[in-house]
Amino acid sequence: MTIWIRHQYQALLSALRRLLSQPLATILATLAIGVAISLPSGLYLILDNLNRLAGNLPTQPEISLFLDDGIQAKERDAIAARLKQHADVADARFIPRDAALKTLVESQGLGDLTAGLPRNPLPDTWVVRPRLADRDGLTALRVELAKLPGVAEAQLDSAWVERLHAALAIGRTAVHLLAGLFSIALIAITGNAIRALILARRDEIQISRLIGATDRYIRRPFLYLGALQALLGGLAAVAVLAFAGMLLSTPVTHLASLYGSAYQLHPPTLPEVAIVLAATTLLGWLGAWLTVARTLRQVESSH
Repeated sequence: MTIWIRHQYQALLSALRRLLSQPLATILATLAIGVAISLPSGLYLILDNLNRLAGNLPTQPEISLFLDDGIQAKERDAIAARLKQHADVADARFIPRDAALKTLVESQGLGDLTAGLPRNPLPDTWVVRPRLADRDGLTALRVELAKLPGVAEAQLDSAWVERLHAALAIGRTAVHLLAGLFSIALIAITGNAIRALILARRDEIQISRLIGATDRYIRRPFLYLGALQALLGGLAAVAVLAFAGMLLSTPVTHLASLYGSAYQLHPPTLPEVAIVLAATTLLGWLGAWLTVARTLRQVESSH
């Protein structure tokens, strides 16, 4: 066990020395890997923030019943009784027009505009929360409630939220596709760098074999080299995302404040950073392993 640990340590030191001996090549490869990883990671963060924002929105479908201006008290009471007795209605709340206007003024700052209105333009409203969840059932309930006497219009709310979630689902699929494509790119970048090093050390590898070095011994430093190069690229990607987050944080907060929201941009969490670094390191190791195994066979066959 001690010998195995010493071999691993020596291979790791050899890989570190090789990275430090070629600083320009190391920096260029690190930047290439960092950019490749930051693109799908950045898209994931954008979708994650949109998902958080959507999670703060009312996703439960609601039906708004806007009442006629001249509705009679008897019709209003009939609507209330009908909603209370309806089997498909889980809850219903009445919003008087004055309360609706007050809420609108307070939330949007429209006091100067509404002060000049001769009358309240908003209607009395019933907000209905259905027990149903399927689109056809909700549509049928909306049509039924729209026919009640005294109801001017019935509107099914939260349909745009469903569209948002559908768009987020498409975005998540795009993230998975990009992650797969850039994973292949990372393996190719690491593999090409390792292949160039192996070919440059062809004579050294042949001499090592003549004195009894096994393929595992020869391969080990290159595997560490690929893993370390990819790890540096992952750290570069994290730095790029952190810098982009710093630049976008203030504009996003300002934009949210214009819409009366206190939303702030969420940075990646420590587990997410750890996953990116671990996945990047693993892909670098895999790219190095595939390249070393193939290139060593080519070197052997050429002699």
